[in-house]
Amino acid sequence: MHATPTTLSSRLLLVGTTEWTAAVAEVCRTRREVAVRHVDTAADALEHFHEGWADCIVTEYALDGVTGIDLLEAVRDETTSLPVVLATASGSETVASEAIAAGATDYVALDESASPREEDLLERVERAIQSAQRTTTRRERARQFDAIFHDSRTATWVLDPDGTLARVNQTAREMVDDPVDAMVGDPFWTLPWWSSSDIQRDVRHIVEKARNGAFGNAVVSQPPDVDDPRVVDLSVRPVENEYGDLVSIVVEGVDITERVDLERDLRRSEELHRVTLNNMTDTVLMTDEDGEYTYVCPNVNFIFGYTAEEICEQGTIDELLGEDLFDRAELAEKGSLKNIECTATDKSGREHTLLVNVREVSIQDGTLLYSCRDVTKRKQREEALATLQETARDFLYAETHQEIAQHVVDDTPDVLDLDASAVYLFDADTNELRPAARSATMAELNGPRRSVPVSATGESISSYSFVEDEPLFFDDVHDSERLANRATELRSTTYIPLGDHGVFVAGSDRPDAFDDVTRELADLLAATAEAALDRVTRESRLREQDLTLQRRNDQLTALNRINETIREIDQAVVQAETREEIDHTVCELLTGDDRFTFAWIGTVDSTTGTVEPRAWAGDEQGYLDSRSFTVAESGVEPAGRTAATREATIETNVAAGLRDEPWRKDALARDYRSVLGIPLVYNDLTHGVLTVYAETQDAFGETAQAVLAELGETIASALSAIERKNALLTTSITRVEFAVDDPSFVLSRIAQEAGCTLSYQGGVQQTTDGSYVFVTVEDASVETVERAAADLVAVDEVRRISADGDQGVLRLRLTQPFLALELADHGAVFREASADPTSTSLVVDIPESIDLRNITQLVRRAFADVELRSKHSLDQAAEHTLYSKFLDKLTDRQLEVIQTAYYSGYFESPRDSTGEDVAETLGISPPAFYQHARTVQRKLFAALFDENNLSIATSTDQVR
Repeated sequence: MHATPTTLSSRLLLVGTTEWTAAVAEVCRTRREVAVRHVDTAADALEHFHEGWADCIVTEYALDGVTGIDLLEAVRDETTSLPVVLATASGSETVASEAIAAGATDYVALDESASPREEDLLERVERAIQSAQRTTTRRERARQFDAIFHDSRTATWVLDPDGTLARVNQTAREMVDDPVDAMVGDPFWTLPWWSSSDIQRDVRHIVEKARNGAFGNAVVSQPPDVDDPRVVDLSVRPVENEYGDLVSIVVEGVDITERVDLERDLRRSEELHRVTLNNMTDTVLMTDEDGEYTYVCPNVNFIFGYTAEEICEQGTIDELLGEDLFDRAELAEKGSLKNIECTATDKSGREHTLLVNVREVSIQDGTLLYSCRDVTKRKQREEALATLQETARDFLYAETHQEIAQHVVDDTPDVLDLDASAVYLFDADTNELRPAARSATMAELNGPRRSVPVSATGESISSYSFVEDEPLFFDDVHDSERLANRATELRSTTYIPLGDHGVFVAGSDRPDAFDDVTRELADLLAATAEAALDRVTRESRLREQDLTLQRRNDQLTALNRINETIREIDQAVVQAETREEIDHTVCELLTGDDRFTFAWIGTVDSTTGTVEPRAWAGDEQGYLDSRSFTVAESGVEPAGRTAATREATIETNVAAGLRDEPWRKDALARDYRSVLGIPLVYNDLTHGVLTVYAETQDAFGETAQAVLAELGETIASALSAIERKNALLTTSITRVEFAVDDPSFVLSRIAQEAGCTLSYQGGVQQTTDGSYVFVTVEDASVETVERAAADLVAVDEVRRISADGDQGVLRLRLTQPFLALELADHGAVFREASADPTSTSLVVDIPESIDLRNITQLVRRAFADVELRSKHSLDQAAEHTLYSKFLDKLTDRQLEVIQTAYYSGYFESPRDSTGEDVAETLGISPPAFYQHARTVQRKLFAALFDENNLSIATSTDQVR
């Protein structure tokens, strides 16, 4: 008995002309699940096969001209999966063997006696089709698996049923640095890629689920300390055979690192947008065409003070921003409208100025998007800046600091919206900040005006702000420890320094009155005021500088006139031959061209104690005859004071103290308004007093005084030069001997220290190194005297010229000017000096043209105790003339050489020193010494014989 075939949904191609083929075709047509086509020849069968119409071919053996084996072979040349059944009623084992060898799916030998044979054949065909389908399915799955296994985007691991690794694809190999082949046979969850115990636990868990026949999934991440960490999405599925047995486990891994990063960035971006929307100051609203809200930004409270729910409860957006905010047709035309200005009232009732942008959108149910920006502060700033600009213009016309301070106080309410304000200006004289201007409200809140002492410690807020140059803002000034006035009703207060000029103070009786705009405007107002104060200060300084420059120009003009006069006087003095010529020239030049009104030169008479006029010029008007000029340090005419103090005396205003000093009345009567007395002093010797009078007050400035004082020295020097010149021309002299008792005199000090007698026989040489003098030593060893002299500060160098027992000659270089030089400046000659341990005497030759009293006065000033012992007159015309002519011919070096040779005993017979000794003393070579000596001798004899016409024949040897 044959079983009835189950469902068979297939296309059956019958090939042949035998009776059974027709019977099978008829049976198939009665079954809807089977489509059948019946062809007679192999060619027709191949045509249908090539068209793709056949799930199974059933052919008889004997066909037209060919066999079913031939048809089978033709089909197998193209496919091995299509079921081909060879059925024949006249078969044999040979035919069966050929059919099987050719690749027949089944061979059916039809038994003529069997019944029903069609049903049996169809059952065999069904089994062939099902077997072919299973084979095809397996092959397809194998192809699909190979495609998945070799997918470069997916890592694939094939595990044995126990979870050990069997195969891996190339993508999975690249995920592990170590060789994978060495890991085949190891449990999958122990791979090195699963670097942490947590990952290993998760991987083992999903593998265990697959072993139990369930699918598993896990997302594993490498730890952050791994280089280039990755995130992998693992999926595990079991693979079973047709009997339900587990044959393998397939693990697929997809690298989702990039996707995870994108998702993380997306979440961050979403969070950023949420934070931005919640915290930005602009508010975003969306409505439909009817104005109903479809979206309200969470930050709506920033502007309006309402929550998003409260905004929605208000109704349409017209309730918030007002009706007719924009033209809908214009918006439709342009798509967006920008910077629509409107006003809105917040929850607290405050009015805000808004700039609104409107745009057409299509977001869910919203069609209109509104972005609202609060520009209230900007509007206030613009209005305040406009006021501040007006204030700055007012500052341009202010000329004093006080005016600027008042402008600041007057404009503070409009600029800062604060009624209490004040400006304190710094007073450098008192070191205080004094209130220069303040508002009435400041007076009410802060009390009466008070100056604030400025100190480095900053004991008050305004002082601290000014000293530290630091703006200070207080939400409540009572919180400051530096608040000096605790009774003040001010709360919010600012202190802003105005540079070096002072401090600006503004405030309110409300705490927390300063917002960012107010602070900025306060700084701008203070900066503008400081710039204006700087301008006024600069302009004031420029005016002062102009005045100073004008005064200096006037002074310079006067000075130029004085300098011109001085130059003329200098030239005249140089050319003058006598003292009288100098005196008269000076007075005439000083009063010429209306330089000064009157000038005169007087001589100090020590016997009468007065200044006696000796030359004058200008508008004298009998002034010199009207009174005597007493020498005194005070209470007398400037000429007398100058003579007494030997310093310049200035009277800038003769009219001052008119009744105290009689001379002033006489001077004013002659229109003398200012007087300058100038001493004529040269090298401590007074040559008189020059007194100059002017018809204006303050006629003698500091520069004029200095220039005229130098003129006095120039005149005195010229007078001394005249005296020296006259002294050279005078042969009659007065020889004066002085006894000196002054231990400071260098010769007296050496004589006392060494217990010797020293004598100076004239001759001194002044060089850049000091003054050189030769002294003769007696009554003591030269070495002792040499040591004593070397110990004195006044002696810079001691050099032994000659020594013979208790006498010798030393050359001293003195650190201080020697008296002989001072006497020579005044025409006198220091002839000789002698000093022993108990006394010192000086001998001075004074020409007849020199005032003996002046020289005596000079000596007395040089020494503490001086006594005039003797004086007598001498006439040394020939000696004087010969000596002068001889000295005029010698150079300083030649004089030094011949003096050293003389005092060294070179000219003694026998000689005390050789030429080589003297040369060594002078630090020169012997040939140079001999050359100097012969030159001096030749000049001496020339002065003696040739210029005096003495016809005395001498040989060269005699000269030597």
